Amino acid sequence: MNNRQLADTFTLIANLSEIKGEIIYKTLAYRKAAENLSGLGRDVNDYWKEGKLEEIPGVGKAIAEKIDELLRTGKLEFLEKLKKEVPTSLADWLQVPGLGPKKIALIWKTLNITTLTELEAAAKAGKLRDLPGMGEKSESAILTGLESLSRRSGRIPLGRAYPLAQEIIGQLKKVKGVIDAQPAGSLRRMRSTIGDLDILVAAKDSKPVMEAFTNLSGVVRVLGKGETKSSIEFGDGVRAQVWVHPPEKFGTALQYATGSKDHNVQLRQLALDQGLSLSEHSFAKVKGGKEILCATEEEVYQTLGLPWIPPELREDRGEVQAAKQNKLPRLIEVKDIRADLQVHSNWSDGKLTMLEMAQAAAKRGIKVIAFTDHSVSLGVTGGLSMDDHKKQAAEIKKTQDKLGDSILILHASEVEIKADGTLDYPDKFLASLDLVLASLHTSLRQPREKVTQRVLNAIRNPHVDIIGHPTGRLIPDREGADLDMDAIFNAAAETGVALEINASPYRLDLDDMYARRANALGIPITINTDSHSEADLDMLFYGVATARRAWLTKEDVINCWSTKKLLDWLKKRG
Repeated sequence: MNNRQLADTFTLIANLSEIKGEIIYKTLAYRKAAENLSGLGRDVNDYWKEGKLEEIPGVGKAIAEKIDELLRTGKLEFLEKLKKEVPTSLADWLQVPGLGPKKIALIWKTLNITTLTELEAAAKAGKLRDLPGMGEKSESAILTGLESLSRRSGRIPLGRAYPLAQEIIGQLKKVKGVIDAQPAGSLRRMRSTIGDLDILVAAKDSKPVMEAFTNLSGVVRVLGKGETKSSIEFGDGVRAQVWVHPPEKFGTALQYATGSKDHNVQLRQLALDQGLSLSEHSFAKVKGGKEILCATEEEVYQTLGLPWIPPELREDRGEVQAAKQNKLPRLIEVKDIRADLQVHSNWSDGKLTMLEMAQAAAKRGIKVIAFTDHSVSLGVTGGLSMDDHKKQAAEIKKTQDKLGDSILILHASEVEIKADGTLDYPDKFLASLDLVLASLHTSLRQPREKVTQRVLNAIRNPHVDIIGHPTGRLIPDREGADLDMDAIFNAAAETGVALEINASPYRLDLDDMYARRANALGIPITINTDSHSEADLDMLFYGVATARRAWLTKEDVINCWSTKKLLDWLKKRG
């Protein structure tokens, strides 16, 4: 079993245990183990062979024994027993927005139904509303949640697809004769979700590439193997395909395979206007003549009289017209980011101390870090009371003294926008913080008018500087709140509150379309990692990719400002 399969197993245990009614600390332990196994940078089998399973964060003796049994036998007696007590199909119900384990257990035990189809039928027949603690609103919310679930595409989150693709590419580049290997399709355009992984390789001899590709670690099925194209499937269901092209034609092949389809239509029309035809292999003169080969993408665009267009822009949103006029933006890069304004420490639900996180950020070139540990009402995260904040402020001072001028620490908070539209702390306390970031985490399924008003209240609070992950979405499991984004943008433009692009690849919220609209209205944009561990700091890459898809430059993002400019902005807001 690989890391992902083990993580899925412990997630299933946690889900079934919650529905069964196990005490919370046990289910949290399984979830923590699943999370750490999923993000582990090394094969869990290596830890197992070395007898070091308990060195994995979140893995104690009991869970290590379960991992050992799974790796030895492929099964877990504890899970098999649990499955007999709680039908595994009920775990799928947890994907329905607003349906928690207690309600699931109630519906299952009362109505003796176990599938999503049966749940939908019961809701439509009005069988849920009379159950204890339910009602017509709850029944309607479940139907809405089921509709939301049906809209999910099964695509892979960027944060899962990109590292896997890079791992594959790294292996293929080691094959003798390979000159280049690159991702293509929606992955190269850095969309938030990906279908299959598309990879292009430049090599004269395709056979060794195909052998290496179809024998990659973790492959459970070879779906097809040919001279120029092969397809595989990994144990977690992810599929990948590779094409091999001659090096002299690699540029046209990569451009074609990157897409998007609409972008390529624009380029083909541009080629026809110049008496050329453009295919994935080459240019050719319409009236006959020698092929024009392009080894690089730059040559493809140059042949069309255009500057190279970054892949993130290739969505037919005006990029070809901008290129014709030489008005493409100079897109933001990771190296432009100087501040991370949403970071968590072990004061709430982070894994490291503020000193450890600040040192890790400074190592990555960050000059300003804001510790936005959660506010008190988000109890599951260990949110801070106002007294806790006073103690945290004292620790920040000590930490700052240790770090000197290597990085500036801001005392901040991720303040909960509560279900009733108020904020977690009184204004007087908010005014004492260096930075206030307000976020939605709960009651996301409220009616549009109500949930929008909650965010508007936060935007109009004079002490709020940033709205974090504005819609609250989680990719692919949870749609964002049904916000009136026009109202949100108008209020943010009026007050000067910044809107966040949350860099977690499971959020990427604001998305690229909203971020571009917000920027056009002059709303300040911030890109933050929402880090809870050192490894999370590297998620900045995904946030920047989303900003690039939104056509943003470093001038558009407050994290790129000098420390003085950022502090002046905060002071003026406060």
